[in-house]
Amino acid sequence: MGGTFDPIHNGHLVAASEVADAFALDEVIFVPTGEPWHKNPVMSAEHRYLMTVIATAANPRFTVSRVEIDRPGTTYTVDTLTQIAKDHPGADLFFISGADAIAQILAWKDLDKLWPLATFIGVTRPGHKLQLPEVPEASMSILEVPALAISSSDVRDRISDGKPVWYLVPDGVVQYIGKHKLYRGEN
Repeated sequence: MGGTFDPIHNGHLVAASEVADAFALDEVIFVPTGEPWHKNPVMSAEHRYLMTVIATAANPRFTVSRVEIDRPGTTYTVDTLTQIAKDHPGADLFFISGADAIAQILAWKDLDKLWPLATFIGVTRPGHKLQLPEVPEASMSILEVPALAISSSDVRDRISDGKPVWYLVPDGVVQYIGKHKLYRGEN
């Protein structure tokens, strides 16, 4: 499951759990982006990684990878999937992301190399209709997951405004954000 996770929130965790169940996945590897080419500025990769580790620790099917954080420079999905395929030879890989991001897949780097690497799963909330591009050589699906009206940008805004984020993000992440004074312009 790729994402900026700036910060990770309960909507991310529900989506990962629902996809794992629907597609009978043995493991969901959360991959926080290193230097995303499409979003700037973002919180430091190390903080986003550690928050993701805290958020996923309670679920034995969830792990977190540093593959994008440890790779220097701008990160691209094709490079990440290539590395994960090398690290997990013979595994059937699925790439999980928001359906809105998957819908933009035609703009991604090295498209022709992406298709053989994974099945792409776009998660969406009930009532939010989205068409995926038709790409004959690609395996893509949309999965509707329980509605959680949470976004990372809303969480950041709430923190910046001094509002609580309890129950929007996992408790340990709330405590981490407070301890490190993240998203307050002080870090």
